Amino acid sequence: MKKNFKVSFLTVALSAAFFMASCGQEDLQNNLPGNPGEQNSKKEASAALADCTAPGWASQNGGTTGGGTSAETTVTTYAQLKAALENTSVKVIRVSGTITVTVRLSFQDQTGKTIYGASGAKLVSTNQTTDGSGIINIKRCNNIVIRNLIFEGPGAYDTDGWDNAILDDCRNVWIDHCEFRDGVDGNFDIKNKSDYITVSYTKFHYLKTPKAGGPGGTDDHRFSNLIGSSDGATADAGKLNVTFVRCWWAPGCRERMPRVRYGKIHILNSYFNSSVSNKCIAAGVQANILVERNVFENVKNPISLEAGLTAVTQTGNSFLNVTGNTSGSGTAITPPYSISKLNVADVKSEVTANAGATLSGNFCTSL
Repeated sequence: MKKNFKVSFLTVALSAAFFMASCGQEDLQNNLPGNPGEQNSKKEASAALADCTAPGWASQNGGTTGGGTSAETTVTTYAQLKAALENTSVKVIRVSGTITVTVRLSFQDQTGKTIYGASGAKLVSTNQTTDGSGIINIKRCNNIVIRNLIFEGPGAYDTDGWDNAILDDCRNVWIDHCEFRDGVDGNFDIKNKSDYITVSYTKFHYLKTPKAGGPGGTDDHRFSNLIGSSDGATADAGKLNVTFVRCWWAPGCRERMPRVRYGKIHILNSYFNSSVSNKCIAAGVQANILVERNVFENVKNPISLEAGLTAVTQTGNSFLNVTGNTSGSGTAITPPYSISKLNVADVKSEVTANAGATLSGNFCTSL
C-alpha cells in the first residue's frame, strides 16, 4: 500500500535544506504560498520523507536506492532526457509531459540513478522497424530506480524489433508504479545475467491492434515480458532473480506474463485478466517460479509448464473462469526476503486501483 505523508508548510520551511537535496530549488520556490504549483510541490516534497526501501529481490545484494535524495534535473524534451541519461553526474531525473523518443535511448554503465515521472509523464515511440523500435535500453547499470512513468510503443509487430524497455546485464533495479503498453516486440524484458530486480505496482497491456504479417511469422505478437533471452543463454543460470509484486497483466496481453528461463522468480499478489491470452506465466528451461496469492480471471493457461523447467509452486492463488493448466510442478524457491502479502481476496481491488503510473511524483512504495 502507498503511504500518505501530510507535511505542513511550517514543516517544509524548517526542513528546506533537506528538501532542496531531493526536490531541487525550483520545486522549493513553488512551495511558497500563492504559487499555482503549491499543492503538487508540497506532495513531491513530502515524498522525501517516505521510506524508499526496495522490496523483494531488489532488497538483496546491498539493496536498491537509486539516486536517493540527490538534486533533481527536470527534462521536458528528448534532447534533455538523452543528455541527462548520459551524464553520470545527474542522479535524479524528473520527466515532465510527453516526450517522443526519436532514436532509442541508451542508458549504460551507470550506478545510483533514479528516473521518475511527474503526473502523466510519458515516453512514446512510434517506430515499428527492426532497428528503430524501442524506447530505452538499460545496459550494465547498477542500483537504478524507475518510477511513475508510462512507456508507450506503436503496437506489436513481429519484426524481431525492440521492446519498450530492456534490462541487459543490470543489477539491483527497482521498477515501481510504471505502465508499459504497446511494445513492438514486447513491453519489458529482463536478460543477460541481470539480477536482483523488483517490479512493483506496474501495469502491462496493449491498447493498439497488433500489426500482422511480420517476418517473424506471428500475426499477434502482443507478448509482454521475457525473462532470459534464449535456452542457450546458459550464463543466466543462477542470475535473473526477479520479484513481480502487485502487478497487473491487463487486457491485450497475449503471452509472456512473464515467459521465464533460468532465475528464481517470485510472482506475488498480481492480477491477470486479459481475455485474449493464450498463456500467462510460461515456465521454460531451468525456470524456478513461486506463484503466490495472485488472481487469474477470464484467462487461458494461467501456468504453462514447458520443457526443461526446474520447479513451479502455485500457492494461495484464485482462478476465476479460467481454462487450461493451473497446477505447478515440484517445489520452487523460498525467497530470502520478507515482504508484505495481501490476502488473495484483496488483490484485484488493490492492484486495479494502484498499479501503473498512478502517483504524482517520486513517492515511495511501502510493501
